[in-house]
Amino acid sequence: MSATRSLFGFVSRCFLVCLAVSVLGAAIPSDASASQRASRYGAIVLDHDTGNVLYAVNPDRRSYPASLTKVMTLYLLFDAMEQGRLRLDSTLPVSAHASAQAPSKLGLMPGDRISVEDAVLALVTKSANDVAVVIAESLGGSEPEFAEMMTRKAHQIGMVNTTYRNASGLPNLGQISTPRDQATLARALIRSHGDYYHYFSTRQFRWRGQPITTHNRLMLRYPGADGIKTGYINASGFNLVASAKRDGRRLIGVVFGGDTAAWRDNNMAQILDKGFTRAGNPDIRTAAVEEEDSADLDKLIAAVNKTEKGAKATKAASVKLAKAKAAPRREEEDDEGDVDPVSWAIQVGAFNEYKPAHQAASAAAKKLGGLVTRASIDVAKAKQGKQTMYRARLSGFTEDQARAACKRLSRAKKDCKIVQPS
Repeated sequence: MSATRSLFGFVSRCFLVCLAVSVLGAAIPSDASASQRASRYGAIVLDHDTGNVLYAVNPDRRSYPASLTKVMTLYLLFDAMEQGRLRLDSTLPVSAHASAQAPSKLGLMPGDRISVEDAVLALVTKSANDVAVVIAESLGGSEPEFAEMMTRKAHQIGMVNTTYRNASGLPNLGQISTPRDQATLARALIRSHGDYYHYFSTRQFRWRGQPITTHNRLMLRYPGADGIKTGYINASGFNLVASAKRDGRRLIGVVFGGDTAAWRDNNMAQILDKGFTRAGNPDIRTAAVEEEDSADLDKLIAAVNKTEKGAKATKAASVKLAKAKAAPRREEEDDEGDVDPVSWAIQVGAFNEYKPAHQAASAAAKKLGGLVTRASIDVAKAKQGKQTMYRARLSGFTEDQARAACKRLSRAKKDCKIVQPS
């Protein structure tokens, strides 16, 4: 009887451990993801009026901005409107290149037109990549030229560690920024284009009869939050630029490197709370804040790792944990609208001019049909000695997809070269 009771007690304890893990699973990252977050996490909170830094951890760590890129795209659009070159009711043409962008997108077709105001709303709510390219081509002539305009503007306003390669934030390993630079951008946009900033507070707009709700969930729940932009790519994690105003004081926060959207949003709420607490203290020094909060991050990662080790008490519990984490992650990635920048590509030619390179990439995309549903046209500008070349590529493939695409093109007597992730 005693042995039976002992066995029953052991089974009961195992059941409780498994139950606890299954409940906590979605909230507890693995050792690997916690370590990854520590290696790529960066954040900053600053006072909008003074520029004083109230919180900083790795604020100059360079990473991929993802769809935060669209804040600069909109900055240049607002510049054009201030200069009288465009109005809210102006309409912009949609090219084949814009239409071919990977999701998230409105689904614009070549030959369509979209008003400037709808373009703004599509970027701040749905983070529409096709619309970002429509703006780029309307203002810069081509997306590569517009990206150069974006980089010049970035350096002009003090974003010294930022380089842009496209207008949307879709995969490009050369597109780099930092939390500090993104905070600088948000502050400059609000100061220079305050009349248009209210668009970033949009919670929903209607496109062709369909409601489109903002990706910025923090704005829906954090007191005083009124913008501005989310972003996600696998290499950088979940990013966010946020602005919140309380008692007449506006703070700007930036988080790079969350491994879920929920973690990122919760972290942003915490550091904004810290910022508002510290905002009234005139003796805060940036270096001291950064040192203190780096220690805070180390403690956070250590606590997560310790908890995770206890959570892996049984193999069955670990399986449940993995399943609990996988489902919401897929949903969050789709919601953010960006794709993995460390992806495979194919190159179908190199040309002296942009137009034939784009035409070659478009023709290859048409030939491949369903194989390019998650890939996008990517004309890469490069220097070969003193000569400028335009490499016609399709990017966003897995390795198997890239090999299958080249095999299909080769059968059709078309040139194709597989390009591995850098």
